[in-house]
Amino acid sequence: MARFNPNTTVVNKTTNLAGGEAFAVTPEIELVSLLLTSFVQDQYYRSANDTMARLVALMAKCKPEFVAKAAIYARVTFGMRSISHVVAAELAQYAGREPWAKSFYEKIVHRPDDMLEIMAYYLTNKSKKLPNALRKGFAAAFDKFDTYALAKYKGEGKTVKMVDVVNLIHPKPTEKNADALAKLMKGELKSFDTWEKNLSDAGQIAENEEEKAELKAEVWRKLIQEKKIGYFALLRNLRNIIEQAPEMIDEATELLVSERLIKKSLVLPFRFTTAFEEIEKITPTKTGLMDKVMATLNAKGANPAQKVMEALATATEISLQNVPKFKGETLVVLDVSGSMAGKPAKIGALFAAVLVKANKCDFMQFDGTAWYKNVNTLDSAISVAKSMVFNGGSTDFRAIFKTANRKYDRIIILSDMQGWVGHHSPKTAFNEYCTRTGANPFIYSFDLQGYGTLQFPENKVFAIAGFSDKIFNIMELLESDKNALVNEIQKVVV
Repeated sequence: MARFNPNTTVVNKTTNLAGGEAFAVTPEIELVSLLLTSFVQDQYYRSANDTMARLVALMAKCKPEFVAKAAIYARVTFGMRSISHVVAAELAQYAGREPWAKSFYEKIVHRPDDMLEIMAYYLTNKSKKLPNALRKGFAAAFDKFDTYALAKYKGEGKTVKMVDVVNLIHPKPTEKNADALAKLMKGELKSFDTWEKNLSDAGQIAENEEEKAELKAEVWRKLIQEKKIGYFALLRNLRNIIEQAPEMIDEATELLVSERLIKKSLVLPFRFTTAFEEIEKITPTKTGLMDKVMATLNAKGANPAQKVMEALATATEISLQNVPKFKGETLVVLDVSGSMAGKPAKIGALFAAVLVKANKCDFMQFDGTAWYKNVNTLDSAISVAKSMVFNGGSTDFRAIFKTANRKYDRIIILSDMQGWVGHHSPKTAFNEYCTRTGANPFIYSFDLQGYGTLQFPENKVFAIAGFSDKIFNIMELLESDKNALVNEIQKVVV
């Protein structure tokens, strides 16, 4: 070991997708960023196919067991579906005869239809012959599910159906699922008490629109009263419930703010804002169905849309209750440039609102320039998030440090990390800020798109990915453990 003449540190400079100077993260951190942020949809700087291609390339650079743990973590802890399906299918070529392979394919199946999606991807993109580890793992996964679950996710109308999985996997029947498997193979397994089937049946048997409306109202009443509607289904159908069964709003909102259901559902925070925006489209003056709604509730003087929006605000607060209380002074910075349009803007705005509310810290927005913004922390997180305006301008991270006028202990940047103005990173501006204020802050870099580059050398940055409130548990560890997210994934038992 060279005690007095050590090797120089090599900074991995690169160019980001916007053409600006950036710094590459390790393959493990980039892989995790993709897994916890990608919904396999087109993004501002990258298509869904490009995302999958990048994911496959990263898998080749990481140890297979780490990839397996990261996929399970993404699926089970963060509720990420499509991206975890891609990893599960692609991992087959690396898992081979690894002792953990069967266990991985059992644990990655969180819901019965996970098997359908993984198998469909594999048969379409990899091979018509399923690997033994996948077959054995899926066979074991069937032990988790009862008749209700298998009937709900039997995949009628899909390219790969549950009956196809059974034919290829040959799971061993258990007391829990033997009857369901037997009926499935005979074509006798009927979906029952799912909101999709019940509503479909209502539409098919009704003889006119009035009867259809009444039958659908009855479906919602039964599902809500018997608590047979899942949390995601409830969120997606709040507007339908308002319009078709307004008398059930009180009971529906009671379910909506259930702390137990929110935690059990693995619901992602941005889904609350999506639901909120859909309900906002309803106005008491709307003709048609809303006339009937308001007539029904007129005696109570209640506005159902308003009640639901209030419940959504409460549910959001509950889902994000684990925000850490940081010591010292904190600055939260939100990217409001053009590339943040869509989900990154919604997620970033909500995360910024929650962090500012919890820590009473300073808040800044930036695009080509940067500016401080005052926030009323007494407002709900949704209200604060909705007050944030995205200008659609350019992206210059240097503006953050040219504008910052206080000594901060940490700076949390919520962005897609695609700076390009001047084509240089903000490293120089950051160093000048530190000299001017005497600060030496931690930098939390929230990559909201999982593009895989940073605006600073990784040595001074905590690279964070993910949308769920689980990420805040990780943030509490980061100032003492730089690789907390990777370390948390390493704890997963395959």
